[in-house]
Amino acid sequence: MATIDLTAQTFEPTVAKDGIVLVDLWAEWCGPCKSFAPVFDKVSEAHPQLTFAKVDTEAEQDLAGGLGVMSIPTLMLFRDGVLLFNQAGALPEAALEDLISQAEGLDMEQVKADLAQAETAG
Repeated sequence: MATIDLTAQTFEPTVAKDGIVLVDLWAEWCGPCKSFAPVFDKVSEAHPQLTFAKVDTEAEQDLAGGLGVMSIPTLMLFRDGVLLFNQAGALPEAALEDLISQAEGLDMEQVKADLAQAETAG
């Protein structure tokens, strides 16, 4: 599956849906972003069942700021509307594949139960 571009209007509905959504926050002027883009695109082709999305932080400055993005590239991974991974820096292909495998292996009912318990405790 090709990557899709997200905007402030499409971000929330996209990451809130069921399944895994990977979001690459990038900018045209960013060297590491340009290095990571082919890796992100290649992995997206190997996983057509997942959603791979990009946010241009220059065009979507309010969205990037609202997400707390301090440096780019930043990769976020959501599953079933839950943010599971949020890290700045480009990942090598093997690390990105491993991240996807870990996310696929999670028991999301348990994750959601743990989050609910942490909210009531905190």
